[in-house]
Amino acid sequence: MRETPADAEIPSHQLMLRAGLIRKLAAGVYNYLPLGLKVLRKFENIVRAEMNLAGAQEVLLPTLAPASLWRQTGRWEAYGPELMRITDRHKREFALGPTHEEVITDLVRREVKSYRQFPLTLYQIQTKFRDEIRPRFGVMRGREFGMKDAYSFHTNQDDLDKTYWEMYEVYSNIFKRCGLKFQAVEAESGPIGGSSSHEFMVLAGNGEDLILACPKCHYAANREKTPVGYLKPASQEQLPLTKVATPGQRTIAEVSAFLKVQPSAMIKTLLYQGDGQTVAALIRGDRTLNETKLKNHLKVSTLVLANETTVREVTGAETGYAGPFNLGKTPIVADLSLAGRDNLVSGANENNFHYQNVNAGRDFRVEAYVDLANAEENDPCPKCEGTLSEMRGIEVGHIFKLGTKYSAALNATFLDEKGEAKPIIMGCYGIGTGRTIAAAIEQNHDENGIIWPLPIAPYQVVLTSLDPKYPEVNKASERIYRELILKNVDVIWDERDERPGVKFKDADLLGIPIRINIGKRKLREGKVEIRLRHDQSCFELSPIEVISRVQELIQTLSP
Repeated sequence: MRETPADAEIPSHQLMLRAGLIRKLAAGVYNYLPLGLKVLRKFENIVRAEMNLAGAQEVLLPTLAPASLWRQTGRWEAYGPELMRITDRHKREFALGPTHEEVITDLVRREVKSYRQFPLTLYQIQTKFRDEIRPRFGVMRGREFGMKDAYSFHTNQDDLDKTYWEMYEVYSNIFKRCGLKFQAVEAESGPIGGSSSHEFMVLAGNGEDLILACPKCHYAANREKTPVGYLKPASQEQLPLTKVATPGQRTIAEVSAFLKVQPSAMIKTLLYQGDGQTVAALIRGDRTLNETKLKNHLKVSTLVLANETTVREVTGAETGYAGPFNLGKTPIVADLSLAGRDNLVSGANENNFHYQNVNAGRDFRVEAYVDLANAEENDPCPKCEGTLSEMRGIEVGHIFKLGTKYSAALNATFLDEKGEAKPIIMGCYGIGTGRTIAAAIEQNHDENGIIWPLPIAPYQVVLTSLDPKYPEVNKASERIYRELILKNVDVIWDERDERPGVKFKDADLLGIPIRINIGKRKLREGKVEIRLRHDQSCFELSPIEVISRVQELIQTLSP
């Protein structure tokens, strides 16, 4: 495509369409065209090689999973509307698999019985389905997508830990082999569950995920997981509670300016509904609340901000004037940043009024002080004396320690040395295949198009005949093309009857790492031109030197 489609929001989506890698069929559903499929298969082959090297075995599981399995684990209801559900002609319900913990656990509980058969790691590369409420960014967040998902099975926690860190290294090797800059970070386990997990992020300026990392000790976590540390505030004399008029002032910025106080000296009172129950969450005015942390503390499966009707019912005031006073049976949870802080400002639960000199304990009761805030750049590192830096990334892989969450629910057991039945201990390891391709483009592009890392480029070399009507150009081009093929170089020959400028622009758009230009004028001088996509460096050499030079470049450009 010469023009960028209007509905393509980010560079990877734009360039995958323009370069002819994908075409949209429906919202969140895409066709892979030949070039796109070639890139995808190259990445999958790297994944297979590293997984096989680690002793994992490949299987292929059904896309359709009976609802009965999902009901046994409780995820038929808990997974929510993202789970694609279908009913067959016999009124039997199925899920279109977004992930395959239930199915793989069912397979293993039927086939593997003795402790002697462990450990075991099985993986597949397969299409998944999730009914995204708003599919966007091309294949980055679709309703149908490719995934490599692996599952390990163990008799004890130590064995799971060993495999978990082996998979951590496998994933690191996969992304290194692809030539991608990435960061592994501590992460939340989400609906998959388990005791701990790490995400693998391809670093990109417009990545969806915010990463907090410490350059000093190399700690890294996504924002959902990063704990926030605060210095203990100095104690103050508690001043009398005072109600002040704040007509029309609702937001933290408006009230802090009106009362001439810092946002950090204010309490932000937020009402949430957790599994249908209302809770008040308090956070410092200069901070944003991390809903994942609140959800984990409350141990609820759903958490949403209370609507305006609920806010009025609980506080007696409109949104913007809520405070932690006289909330009846509504429990109050406060961020650690508010512990020990005196003489703060909060809403008065009355329209157009706030309180000054608010003090917990005296004026209201807090059930628990917990870490509820989003970590930010320059916050203290939770592991050392350093400070955190921000970077953005795109999640492409996630590994989990599942424990017995699924084996216990599905009664997947093994017989130990004493002949006693014990639940199988599990791990789970996923990589988004199409998502990784899109992330690679987000990290490697310029105003002219894609800049593929050589291992996952659709072709390593594009051979461009600049004057294809001339016999000497065609003869030289065909000789070099055939010799490259004999040397196992992945090459495409552009022999189209197009202007050189058109061919150059197309080559840059496709992002093929090495371009060989063969033109009439240079050929008569005994020269052929080679140009590199990543830095546009260019050099000339004789036709007889081309093959060996290309082989050297492939070695140089390989991670």
